[in-house]
Amino acid sequence: MTEHKMPARSLKKWILPTLTGLFAIYASAALYYSTLEPEPLRLGATAICALLFILTGLIRKTIQRCAILLGMVTCFFIWFYTDQPSNTRDWAGEYAVLADAVQEGRIIHVHNIRNFSYKTESDYTPHYYNADFNLDHLSSIDLITSYWSGDSIAHVFLSFGFDDGRHLAVSIETRRQKKFSYSTIAGFFHHYELTYVTADERDLIGVRTDIRKERVYLYQLELSPQTREAVFKNYLTEIHQLNTQPRWYNTLLDNCTTEILARANARTRYRLDWRVLLSGYTASLAYDLELLNTHYDFATLHRLSRIIRPENATPDENYSNEIRESLPITLANK
Repeated sequence: MTEHKMPARSLKKWILPTLTGLFAIYASAALYYSTLEPEPLRLGATAICALLFILTGLIRKTIQRCAILLGMVTCFFIWFYTDQPSNTRDWAGEYAVLADAVQEGRIIHVHNIRNFSYKTESDYTPHYYNADFNLDHLSSIDLITSYWSGDSIAHVFLSFGFDDGRHLAVSIETRRQKKFSYSTIAGFFHHYELTYVTADERDLIGVRTDIRKERVYLYQLELSPQTREAVFKNYLTEIHQLNTQPRWYNTLLDNCTTEILARANARTRYRLDWRVLLSGYTASLAYDLELLNTHYDFATLHRLSRIIRPENATPDENYSNEIRESLPITLANK
């Protein structure tokens, strides 16, 4: 009889309180970082959620306690999975306008390409333009990694190059509201929508090299023309769909790195590689997949691929050519 009671005692004393505590933290954080409005409702729901989980500890009978907890967990997940993303919020300026892309034959019409002029990171003049791109002239895809602190985490995005010298940079980011500052923790919950920022390189790369002074690296992906076109069209499809089907951003599951893998090749989305999570090593992963120039060892390629800008430089009309002048992709063609 004592042996039969032991599992029940362990459940009541250790397992159930631990699971309750962990889920209480998750549920409370999800409510706290949610987009519930007005703010008193969001804060009140967070406090009530935490309090209810605490009060379950006063229930003596394990079966009753489990039943109530199950009901609370069910209610939480019903709310969580019916909490829908939106395109109609008061967005931060750099995310206020969504890009769109429409294909007609071999011509791609891209609308609202961002090209801000920056004095500082927060002081900028907004500007957007439209452009047409011919799929027959898509000549390259570059992988850009931008580091602001340490080597483990970087922002990763692609730039599509055409044989007339134009480049279209596309960055998968959090679509942030004006009232929210960026938070990695918040990105694990329904706090940010996901957006594809479609921009001129003077904006998307230039703000990182010349304004924020981040360490930025540019690698040319070695892909067949058919694969380049498939990746580009996959991006364009997602850009168009986000105009009518918004999605939540997720720091772990739907971030800049996992989305690139999904758009580039669906089978790599579930690749069990630690570098998928530590985005600073995305280029190393691409190198091992033989998607980069393998004439160099990776350490040498990484060193040579850093974009070096003159002191006090600002992005001008020749920016895309300037940042590539000393890179391996240019030197190899000289």
